[in-house]
Amino acid sequence: MTMAMYLVVFRNRKRADIDGPAYDADAARMHDLAQRQPGFLAFKSYAADDGEVVAISEWVDEAAARAWRRVADHAAMQDKGRRVYYESYSLFAGTPNRVHHFRQGD
Repeated sequence: MTMAMYLVVFRNRKRADIDGPAYDADAARMHDLAQRQPGFLAFKSYAADDGEVVAISEWVDEAAARAWRRVADHAAMQDKGRRVYYESYSLFAGTPNRVHHFRQGD
């Protein structure tokens, strides 16, 4: 059985001159805020050796993900990210067409 979900994939590269501790504090605050939003399922972030970061958030549906986008504190942080933290980013969002699961022993 596959649970319905909406994925948001945020690929980014941070500027070389950012204040790392300030970024970490802002990211932690946004993660805490996102977890309290209706429809939030999960969030994980991965950093590659070349500096690219891929962050994946899972939502119950598109409406929940879009509602998160409109949260005032999140919108303000998106603006700050463009001005202060990110050199570049791409965002991909949608409902997966296929989902496969594997668990050892099943």
